[in-house]
Order: sequence, then structure tokens, then C-alpha cells
Amino acid sequence: MKFVFIAKHRTIWPVAWLCDALGVSRSGFHAWLNRSPSARSRSDEELGGKVKVSFMASDRTYGARRVWRDLLSDGADCGLHQIERLMRLQGLRARPRRRRLPKDSGDRQLETVPANLLDRQFAAERPNQKWIADFTYLWTAEGWLYVAAVIDLFSRRVVGWSMSAAMTAQLVTDALLMAVWRRGKPDALLHHSAQYTSEQFQRLMADHGIVCSMRRSGNVWDNAAMESFFSSLKTERTEGKTYRTRDEARADVFDYIERFYNTIRRHSTAAFAAEVAWREGGHGSIQNQG
Repeated sequence: MKFVFIAKHRTIWPVAWLCDALGVSRSGFHAWLNRSPSARSRSDEELGGKVKVSFMASDRTYGARRVWRDLLSDGADCGLHQIERLMRLQGLRARPRRRRLPKDSGDRQLETVPANLLDRQFAAERPNQKWIADFTYLWTAEGWLYVAAVIDLFSRRVVGWSMSAAMTAQLVTDALLMAVWRRGKPDALLHHSAQYTSEQFQRLMADHGIVCSMRRSGNVWDNAAMESFFSSLKTERTEGKTYRTRDEARADVFDYIERFYNTIRRHSTAAFAAEVAWREGGHGSIQNQG
């Protein structure tokens, strides 16, 4: 290690001075300098480069164990302690990536926010009587992915959804458009949501004769049924997963909603089966079987 230090700093201080200070001979240093690197040194140099590539590719968030697994998956023959040593030698220390929650920059275009007409009455007597809507967000290596959904309270089925890289009025508008397309133009429908006050969204509601209800600011219990769905989505599917891209997350959320939640998952309400029977009896339009 003394010779390594001398080699690293010989452009700053004279070799003779460094050798004297460290108590080694100049001839010994020059013999070491001209010696061919050992097999271990060559191995460390090659593996050390791979360690650094893996570490930097993780945006400096991987510790030794993840770097080790990364290299093993690429076919490298190495041990965890070896990776730990090489990371120490190169000064590679993982820093946890702190994710800031996205800011709510949604439009607030209505001077008066509609009242909470639902008032936590989450039971519905028939399909298309009460819909609830909200959005959540999932982390990916590319950034946040926003997921908006509309649920029919009769069956707790997701009747509309939308995903986007940005929280915009178009995100929630697209989710409502899907629900309307699937269910046709419902009569006497109450739509309850977070404070979706954009002009574009409100115009869509008015065009379809949908009555607007909004939860009170900061009161999550006003939309508890929606929170329950998002909790199920994260607990049963996305929690603990690392999505490399937004498209990867989109595909997984789509699979959860359409293949599992809407078709297979056991719901706490018996109305889910009742709605299936209702639709099979010929109610609703043919194309709107979501």
C-alpha cells in the first residue's frame, strides 16, 4: 500500500522524499513499479470496472449486495466480500434516493367547489347510480406515473382509468371518458371525486348530465372506497416492485385492473355478482361491458 501511495503522489512530491518519509527504499519502489501486475491485481482492475459501471447505472443508489447480484446476473464470478472491498477502494458508497412526493399543481378554475353530495353514502342500489374517482401515483426509474380511476360503487368495479406522466386535467378526463364509453350515457348519475375543477372536466360532466359531487379538502374519508382500491392496487401488485420504465408500470397496472381486479378478485360486496347478472339480463349497451 505504501508503494501505491508513492505512485499516486509522485507527481506532487519527489519520490526520494516519499520513500524516506514512508521508510521504504527507492530501489524497492522502482522494482515494484516495473513489475508486471499480479493475477489478483488484474482481476481486481477488471472487476472493479464492472462494479463502478453497475454502481453508476443505479444512479449511485446500489449497495454492495445489489451490485454483487447485478454482476452475478451478467455471469461474473465473484463474492460479496470482494465487491465490498472493491467498492471501498474506489470510494463507492450508496446514497439512498429520496423521492419527493409530486406537487398538486391541478387547476382550480371554479370559484365555488361543488358540495359533497355523496356524504360517505357508499352503498348503491343499482349500476351507474354512484361513481367515485380519484388518482394516485407510482414511482418508476423514469419518474412518477399518475393513475386515475373511476369506480362504480354498486359493484366496486373499475369502469374507467387513465395513466400519464403528468397530473393534468386530461388524465382525469380520459378516465371519465372511458367510463362513459363503457357504460353508455347513464341517467341520474352522481360522480364523486377529489376536487376536479378544471373547465374541461366540468364541461364533460355537464354534456352527459352527470351530477357533480366533490370531497372536502383534506378529508380522505370522503373518498374512502377509492382509497381502498388504491391500497389494494399497491399492496397486491406494485408494492416492492421496481419499474424501470413508465410503460412497464402501465402494463402492470392494466393487468391488475382488467385481468385480476375486475374479473377474478373476490370483492367484499356481493353486488359485484349482482351487476354481472344485471348485464347478462340485457341491460346496457353491447359495447359497454366493462
